[in-house]
Amino acid sequence: MVALALARGDSPGVAWVLDGLEVTLVGSIGAVLERADTLGLTPLQIGWAGSIYIAGAVAGALLFGRLADRLGRKKLFLVTLAIYMCATFATAFSTDFLFFALCRYVTGLGIGGEYAAINSAIDELIPARMRGRVNLAINGCFWIGAALGAAVSVVLLDERVLGPALGWRAGFVLGALLAIAILLVRRDVPESPRWLLAHGRVAEAQRIIEQIEAGIEARHGKLAAVSAGITFTRQAAPSIRAVIQVLLRRYRQRSMVALAMMVSQAFFYNAIFFTYSLVLTRFYAVPEGSVGLYIFPFALGNVLGPIMLGPLFDRIGRRKMIALTYVFSGVGLALTGWAFMLGWLDARSQALAWSAVFFLASAAASSAYLTVSEVFPLEMRALAISIFYAVGTAAGGFAAPLLFGWLIESGSRGAVTIGYGIGAALVIIAGMLALRYGVDAERKPLEEVAAPLGAPEQQSAAAGQPCSSK
Repeated sequence: MVALALARGDSPGVAWVLDGLEVTLVGSIGAVLERADTLGLTPLQIGWAGSIYIAGAVAGALLFGRLADRLGRKKLFLVTLAIYMCATFATAFSTDFLFFALCRYVTGLGIGGEYAAINSAIDELIPARMRGRVNLAINGCFWIGAALGAAVSVVLLDERVLGPALGWRAGFVLGALLAIAILLVRRDVPESPRWLLAHGRVAEAQRIIEQIEAGIEARHGKLAAVSAGITFTRQAAPSIRAVIQVLLRRYRQRSMVALAMMVSQAFFYNAIFFTYSLVLTRFYAVPEGSVGLYIFPFALGNVLGPIMLGPLFDRIGRRKMIALTYVFSGVGLALTGWAFMLGWLDARSQALAWSAVFFLASAAASSAYLTVSEVFPLEMRALAISIFYAVGTAAGGFAAPLLFGWLIESGSRGAVTIGYGIGAALVIIAGMLALRYGVDAERKPLEEVAAPLGAPEQQSAAAGQPCSSK
């Protein structure tokens, strides 16, 4: 069933594979870009490049998130992937920091747009009883891209293959080629039936639903009949003012939790990963071409976390699992930072410690996207995702690489540890807020978690059943 759900979205985790590939390439080649025969960047400039990429992702999420609610999920899949493809290809031809930074910004535009469109579509296509595990597994695909980026960097930076001067450029070219292949497959992605119903396109929605049901019945037998339903009232996309009113009045507590989760996980992740290679090369004297090898155990922990813990978000519940993963990942990072400051770790044990911490943190970060995508109404779902992604990432993701680039450049372990402490505190606070104010969305249809704006509130009890549009 999970496999079918993933297949129906063609490759819904593609955005995360590409994002993981991009972030890891830059993380793995960060030290290489300091060389005079590449771009000759400083650690601070490398940190700036990471922050600029995040800034592009923020802008892309806001722009394309709004369009995904207006024009549909599928159209935005194609547009954002094309933008990513062109920008990452252009990155390979960078000659200085300014051109490299510009390419990183445009690449971020495409990736940010993908997050908004795909997260909304995932939840609208996945059955309620397994929405948590599937969403977390798909979000965990980031680390498949990370492993791929690490492997590419290790091979291409090897002097026996291309070496540092050309290898980093070839890595970005390969990323663009991967996007071309995905673009060809993505043409078969179905539009969200819920979005079609909300826009009065009942016949198209019915046809897609019948295709999905036929595929399920071919594998699992006849589906049980359903009779209840919910009515969508066709209406124009809500204005920005109406969206803000929903976020700040109707769902004020949900917005507070979502913001805390997104800010903290963005800072937590980007603080570590955008400067991963700098820590290894500066403090542990790891050779530049070998940095990618240390990403494999890190990526493995990040992939396994959402896959193994994902089912518990449906069984035990959202609030408890969010609190557990956020709080314990924060405690783990604080302890790892303390050991780093005292010099108790070498490069290998540091990588293994981070792998254990991010086994939990990966599930926590994925649950942030799950939360934002399921607790707000259909008509503004993509925009809500983009808003919280943008605000959270701008606050946490933009500041973290820049801050850590500066801290690492100081050469002080104590200074870097302070940064780890900030990240740990943020996720612990977010986890406690989720436990207190979060929503018990597990195994509930989306319309019961948050009634569509185009449906009477009292109809939400009939959520998840066949829908009509008028």
